[in-house]
Amino acid sequence: MKRTDHNGTLRAGDAGRTVTLIGWVAKRRNFGSLVFIDLRDRSGICQIVFDETVSDAVKDVRSEYILQVTGEVRVRKDPNPKLPTGEIEVAAKEVNIINTAETSPITIADDSDTSEDIRLKYRYLDLRRKPLQDNLILRHRIQMIVRRVLDEEGFIEVSTPILARSTPEGARDYLVPSRIYNGRFWALPQSPQIYKQLLMISGMERYFQIARCFRDEDLRADRQPEFTQIDIEMSFVEEDDVFAVVEKLMRSIFREIRKTELPEFARLSWDECMKKYGTDKPDLRFGNTIHDLTDLFRNTEFQVFRSVIDAGGEIDAVHFAGIADQYSRKAIDKLQEFLKAGFRAKALAYLKLENGVLSGSIAKPLSEAEKAAVISHFDMHDNDIVFLIADTPQIARAALGALRIRVAHEQDLIDRSQDRFLWVTDFPMFEYSEEENRWVAAHHPFTAPKEEDVDKLFTDPEHCSSRAYDLVLNGYELLSGSIRIHDQDLQEKVFEAIGLTMEQAKQKFGFFLEAFRYGTPPHGGVGIGLERLTMVLAGTENIRDVVAFPTTNSSLDLMTESPNYVDDAQLEVLGIEVSEDNKKQA
Repeated sequence: MKRTDHNGTLRAGDAGRTVTLIGWVAKRRNFGSLVFIDLRDRSGICQIVFDETVSDAVKDVRSEYILQVTGEVRVRKDPNPKLPTGEIEVAAKEVNIINTAETSPITIADDSDTSEDIRLKYRYLDLRRKPLQDNLILRHRIQMIVRRVLDEEGFIEVSTPILARSTPEGARDYLVPSRIYNGRFWALPQSPQIYKQLLMISGMERYFQIARCFRDEDLRADRQPEFTQIDIEMSFVEEDDVFAVVEKLMRSIFREIRKTELPEFARLSWDECMKKYGTDKPDLRFGNTIHDLTDLFRNTEFQVFRSVIDAGGEIDAVHFAGIADQYSRKAIDKLQEFLKAGFRAKALAYLKLENGVLSGSIAKPLSEAEKAAVISHFDMHDNDIVFLIADTPQIARAALGALRIRVAHEQDLIDRSQDRFLWVTDFPMFEYSEEENRWVAAHHPFTAPKEEDVDKLFTDPEHCSSRAYDLVLNGYELLSGSIRIHDQDLQEKVFEAIGLTMEQAKQKFGFFLEAFRYGTPPHGGVGIGLERLTMVLAGTENIRDVVAFPTTNSSLDLMTESPNYVDDAQLEVLGIEVSEDNKKQA
């Protein structure tokens, strides 16, 4: 089973060499006395030529058979510029059929036309496709860069437990029943949060881990129930210290992977970000920010705007240059339906500048002075369009933020040749849970509040800011992190602010609170989503493309047909009984 070379590495300079290759048959072409086979391994494809002396040996060979071929490398008369090995071929002298294969249920090609569900069912075959193999190799390269850079920065890699205590202050846990202690449960970690803070208390000072994490939550295209986090924690730091380490790491990754130097990382507070972009993960590769025109219409006689302003709402707008002719009334109606359905916006207004005249859905009720003010505010030119929404600040900003992204994609306004990072800082400390009828931690309950906002923990939780931060890359949230609470009294106050009595806090986090009594250093860190980072670098928008064995959007593993049912004997050992209602549903 030995080979001298990998298939995709041979070049014209190898001509005249005798080589032995191993791989899968990607394609077979029969020309009478000559048979051509494209032999594929992880490195690529090499064309093998079988003349009449050896062609009988491969007369029954089909796609995905595994062959071992020995032959001489020679320069091709008809080079194939689409292949890195296209200048050469191997003239076979000996061939050994290592294994046969049935007809593949999926198309194994770079651009497979097989449905995703079928490809996920036969993922081990799908992974033979070069794009997916390249993505996994890319992921490997990123991990190796991470380990090298963080080692240079004095970090120690530490593995933390996978079986841990359930801490239900956040997403839902995946629970694991204990056989030895019936009625008790482990939980799979949503992150190594508590353990890495305990490592800071232990004096490790700089820790990292490429950690497996689990969250039982609804899925999206950029999420999986099981994911990998580049987990980092540092002692004796402020925000800028954490940012510096992360920025060095990202610059190293992009320098080695993309061969590019990253521009300066932008920074915006959460409040500024929401006002300008309507989202806390904006794509900065294009402009078209949200403008608050409320003051411009403060004295308007247009009743729709007047009623919104009097009720404390806003008139927000986004301007696009040179695309007004792309948006007919029908196209704008589609935008309005999109915003009504997903963002509760009541109406989408618009103004177009055509031949120096402002027209559109609200042109008539506006005064000439108001129209002139809009033109001046945006420095509008012919074929420009402005979209406006009058509503509460939350609805207007979120809707226009979504519209900004949609129009940018429709009109190809995004400069995909660049990568833009943004630090979003000063996130809200709390968010109100209608389900639980209380304020809950927006990040997690170990996040420190801004020092100037500590007094708002009980008096004004809605406007209490935290020392939490996100790093956004091209519209994707790449990491979340924060400066942690290191003072026991402050930690107890935060628990109280989210409705946990000290008794409840000790029941959930007693071991953690006890550790605070023994000298806790100031510390902070981040968790970087490895799949999202790889997804962006791979140029795909589907996170399943960078995961070896992913689940579907409905959290099913089609290949192993899991989650699956277990028999009553297994459940009995664990002290678990499935209700009759759930059995009927099954």
